[in-house]
Amino acid sequence: MSLLNRAHTSTELKSLSLTLFLLGILPRPSARAEGTLDYNFQDYSETAGRVGVHTQGLLATQDLADALKLSASYVNDAIAGATPTGAPAPAGSSQVPLSQVHDHRKAWETDLSGQFQRVNVTAGYAASREHDYISKGWSLNTLTDFNQKNTTLLLGAAGHSDQVETFYDPQQLYVPHRSLSGILGVTQLLDPRTSVTFNVTWSRETGYLSDQYKVVEKDFKLLTGAIVPQLFSENRPDTHDSGVAFASVNHAFPALHAAIEGSYRFYADTYGVDANTGELKWLQKIGPSVILAPDFRLHEQNAAKFYFYNLNQTGITPTAVPNPQGPAYSADYRLSSLSAITYGVNLSVKVSDLLKVTLDYSRYNMRGRDGVTPQSAYPDANIYSAGARISW
Repeated sequence: MSLLNRAHTSTELKSLSLTLFLLGILPRPSARAEGTLDYNFQDYSETAGRVGVHTQGLLATQDLADALKLSASYVNDAIAGATPTGAPAPAGSSQVPLSQVHDHRKAWETDLSGQFQRVNVTAGYAASREHDYISKGWSLNTLTDFNQKNTTLLLGAAGHSDQVETFYDPQQLYVPHRSLSGILGVTQLLDPRTSVTFNVTWSRETGYLSDQYKVVEKDFKLLTGAIVPQLFSENRPDTHDSGVAFASVNHAFPALHAAIEGSYRFYADTYGVDANTGELKWLQKIGPSVILAPDFRLHEQNAAKFYFYNLNQTGITPTAVPNPQGPAYSADYRLSSLSAITYGVNLSVKVSDLLKVTLDYSRYNMRGRDGVTPQSAYPDANIYSAGARISW
């Protein structure tokens, strides 16, 4: 089973961090070279013996001469557990079938950024590898200051060229998966305590977009009158366009030593999925070096136009080998009508000028909304994170 969640997730640039309001606006890099080294660990564990993912990551940044900065990161993911196959629950049961998954992902990324008067330019290259998925990507982003640095314009583009292992055609073991995306955004300081951000993102994916491990069931009637259920691999279109509109408002409360961020994200794609996500975060400074940040996030989406719990009530005749030019169908719960709630708290402690430590806990609950797909298809998860930053 591939480690990556194949359901599309659009790139979302977070607005100006509220921490800046609490600790002061960050200065431009000084002539003295500075650097940081971050280590992060995350444990994502779904309940009831479902999927667990353990992630470790390193991120190093170093200021170079002439206002240049170099950063490099490494991420190592390990996954194990059980996940729904897409097959319906057996008669008389509400538990959808699960399959065991085991995988490993290693990912690398390097970015080089430079400050040229009012414009900051960052170019990046990334690569990742799993046993059945190889990905290589690039990115180019610019941030331009206007209006005495009260306005920042974001322009960016990114692309990926991936290879997906399938088992449908022995003559073509790996098939291509391509993606291209762009982002346009603006951040405006309304006053020393308030900023607003608005970003628009567009993305296109082409090539093999199905999850080769997900299946769909359809019953067939034999000449004897017996009903025989058969499983077929899902079949998604080979083109997927999507767009995201993201808006946020940040406001600081100096008397309370606190700040708040509210954000809204609207997502729509050519699969027919529309999604709305709202998030609220409060950052509370406690003493000179501690920040406590609870947050709450609500997500809702409708189903893709080709999502079916099974194909029995459709006129679709599935094929043994997926054909993206034919009828599309999928029983992947991630494409169904659903809602999800995430809530948690983050603790950040500045131990010294050279060391900062962070701890984070989140609870994730997903529920189906179509009244057909059993709730056993949808996961609940606990997410624990810990990290440390060393500066010099």
